[in-house]
Amino acid sequence: MRRTAERRSARKAAKGERDAARETAAAEKSAKKAAKAQKLRSNPSRIIAMFRRLRDRQTAQVVVLSIIAISLYPVLVPVHTQLYGTYLPAVMVLGGAAVAAPIVSRHRPRTAIALFLVAAVLLPLMAVLPETASSSPWPWSVPMIIAFVVFLMAITLQHGWRYGLFVLVAGLSLVMLPAGVIPDISMSGGVIADLIVTASVASAAFLIAVLVAGQLRISDELVKERAQSAQELARRELVEERTLIARELHDVVAHSMSLIQVQASTARYRLPDLPDDVASEFDGIAATARTSLGEMRRILGVLRTEDHTAELAPQRGIDHIGALVETTRRAGADVVLSGRIEGDVDAAAQIAMYRITQEALSNAVRHAPGTAITVFIDGTSEDVAVLITNTAPAEQAPPTAGGGHGLRGMTERAELLGGSVHAGPDAAGGWTVSARLPRHPAPGADQEGTV
Repeated sequence: MRRTAERRSARKAAKGERDAARETAAAEKSAKKAAKAQKLRSNPSRIIAMFRRLRDRQTAQVVVLSIIAISLYPVLVPVHTQLYGTYLPAVMVLGGAAVAAPIVSRHRPRTAIALFLVAAVLLPLMAVLPETASSSPWPWSVPMIIAFVVFLMAITLQHGWRYGLFVLVAGLSLVMLPAGVIPDISMSGGVIADLIVTASVASAAFLIAVLVAGQLRISDELVKERAQSAQELARRELVEERTLIARELHDVVAHSMSLIQVQASTARYRLPDLPDDVASEFDGIAATARTSLGEMRRILGVLRTEDHTAELAPQRGIDHIGALVETTRRAGADVVLSGRIEGDVDAAAQIAMYRITQEALSNAVRHAPGTAITVFIDGTSEDVAVLITNTAPAEQAPPTAGGGHGLRGMTERAELLGGSVHAGPDAAGGWTVSARLPRHPAPGADQEGTV
């Protein structure tokens, strides 16, 4: 009979776990659908969605550089063709290399440097109208100077000041090469002025890029530090939640084990007619109970943290849910409690029921302020249940720091006792948390949860 009862309890626990897994999967699917619908409602325009994707810095850099290249290329080609007499095919190829170098530098910086420097040297050398070139900015035209500045800033921001300094020195050195190669164009005042303007603008752009790169690097480090801090906080909250569950189960099981130990120890005095072998059996039961209590205390000592203070007040149960609702109502929330649970309920189930209700009310107040909240408790001959619902909020609540393990904590509490929790959005846009726990959890569930 005992083995049959244990098998039934195991099958019931396995069935509860499967039901909880299915309900959790359904809740996650519903939450994803609701989040997707909310996103579509908040972003009706594809243009707005595109600009939100630009929050990614790398994507924004590619988009900005592409816009600059597309705008600069149609200006550079006719300027060099008309003012400097450069052949159109050569201008199209070399000009394309010059304006595309900032985009290529994101993944291949050395290739981009080679492309730009080749274009920067060959374009002035291909000027076949010396007279026009003498009266226009030369060796580099204004579009070419802009392309050089954009390339210099892009490669400095993406790969650091060393790459930027190399491009600056190499560019300013090679820009003077065409002035000595073409004999028809001497080092006139216009050429010197062009070189001075190019060097000044490029140097200023390099310094600005170095400062911006430093700020971006510091910002990235701060973001990584915040992400690591958030992960550590989430991990600590999860450990604290599990530790709290373990302590509560310890209190419940320790009480029962103490009663067993006391009854077994006093059996020979309360029942004087017991045979000696039966009295010895009771003494063995008492010794086993004392050993188990010691093991539980050692496990609790491992779980206890230095900053934790023991709770001296009695553990809350189903009878305290009314006071919890009243406290939430006094804090300004619109909460209504209905239903009633009668009969004997195991202490572990009462604690879990109270904690689940407390967490659900806290989430509703925090994530959906100003909504109407209803709490309905009910019980059958085999289990007890609680249903917490809130209406759809009028506006999106501001994001809160930390957290994120409330639903997992509620699910773990229920699963440890062989129950289940279902949480997710409802059809009206609100949120529903439904928990069902057995009135008297199987002994194996308590032991497993304590360990």
